[in-house]
Amino acid sequence: MTTPETSSHVTIFATSWCPFCRKLRERLDRTETPYDVVDVEADGNEDAAAWVESVNGGNRVVPTVLYSDGTHETNPEASAVRAKLRELTGEEV
Repeated sequence: MTTPETSSHVTIFATSWCPFCRKLRERLDRTETPYDVVDVEADGNEDAAAWVESVNGGNRVVPTVLYSDGTHETNPEASAVRAKLRELTGEEV
């Protein structure tokens, strides 16, 4: 499975109904942490959904976060996302 193309350091693969996705986004928004979101259930996002399944043992577990260095985390804490973003950019977030 090919890793999805992204122009952001942090891309959250999520669904509109997922409480864990909403919680992560709210916590990142509080600190103005930049990220992109891909709704894996939206039309045209079948490749994104397949990628999420491929990195989660065949399960569509959200949120799954893809970083610009190609690494990913499943259901991370907002603090872990901010720490990874600092590592990627060298900037405080």
